[in-house]
Amino acid sequence: MSTRILIIAHAPLANALRDCALHVFPECTSAVIAVDVPAHEAPEDTLNAAQLLLQADPLQDTLVLTDVLGATPANVAQKLVTDLNSRLVAGVNLPMLLRTVCYRHETLDELTQRALDGGTKGVCQIPVVEVKT
Repeated sequence: MSTRILIIAHAPLANALRDCALHVFPECTSAVIAVDVPAHEAPEDTLNAAQLLLQADPLQDTLVLTDVLGATPANVAQKLVTDLNSRLVAGVNLPMLLRTVCYRHETLDELTQRALDGGTKGVCQIPVVEVKT
């Protein structure tokens, strides 16, 4: 069984990242779930919405990716993962997400490390190259 990936982030980031991941891996629609957190929604409402999405298989391993440590999505995610077999990683970016989707068949601990590696290795400065016309 593969690990389920939940992205919980400030709206519209979670669904935008999911859309990007499904562009590359269209067969993963059921494996990647997104919860956008609207600016004025109560955290309890976001938590309830996320719990409903995960209700179908509460025993499935879940990697939860969130955007900003200490912000509402991360705080909601911390509450969400207490009752799940899960890991939580903050600082989600597209390289991190693509790596986790690609390797979601690995164990939850291995996948968490892949997320951390993908997130950090995906950020680098690209040298400026002069274009001659």
